[in-house]
Amino acid sequence: MRSGRVILFDLGGVLIENTGEKGLRTLLPYELSRQDIWSRWLASNAVRRFERGLISPEIFAAQFIEEWRLELGPSEFIEAFATWPRGLFDGAKTLVRNLRTQHHVGCLSNTNPVHWARFPDLRELFDSNFVSHLTGFVKPDPEAYEHVLRELDVQADAVYFFDDLLQNIDAARAVGINAVHVRAFAEVEPALRAEGLYT
Repeated sequence: MRSGRVILFDLGGVLIENTGEKGLRTLLPYELSRQDIWSRWLASNAVRRFERGLISPEIFAAQFIEEWRLELGPSEFIEAFATWPRGLFDGAKTLVRNLRTQHHVGCLSNTNPVHWARFPDLRELFDSNFVSHLTGFVKPDPEAYEHVLRELDVQADAVYFFDDLLQNIDAARAVGINAVHVRAFAEVEPALRAEGLYT
């Protein structure tokens, strides 16, 4: 019998190896710190519209190139962009399947049709998929978390969320969700055990 608790995972950097920061850094004709890259990414109009499902990959590429002053064409950018998520970390599928015997398990991820299409097996891996380009809500906006609570009809204190970006953790905590910062997949299982969610 399941616990009544909900576990939500971010994908990139948590369950999926994400080389986006490194990949973007190789395209930039200037230097940015990790903090600056992620702050700019989360605030980017092109990224937000693409990850909310509002624009096509082609429009996203053109807008992103202009916004970030990249020195390459849209098709070349999309080709590179598509490769940023590498695949699930070893052990991630097994961990999720084991957790599903005890809890409702879902993903809550900012993503897009280009990256989502690369992982068709994710649709069946989780009980629920809250992916931004399909829901229309992006983290760290409060609406992204509130949408999950409405859809699952659960109280915030029954939900545990694991993400690698502090901005998303802080936003989840602001709506009452138990949010845990994990900087790599290796930290996920110990964090679950610390919360009493995995035995």
